Amino acid sequence: MNAMTDLSNLIDTTMPVHDAVRLTDGGNQARIVLNGQIYSLRITRAGKLILTK
Repeated sequence: MNAMTDLSNLIDTTMPVHDAVRLTDGGNQARIVLNGQIYSLRITRAGKLILTK
């Protein structure tokens, strides 16, 4: 399941799409706020995403 996928087939035009690298400003971590709670988004060395509270 690590094969590159043509994203144009997966994009639902009713749902926003955000690039994780842009969210992290080219780094590997970002903070996301939801209802006053702060979450941490991290891109691992393996290229996976981890979202923690």
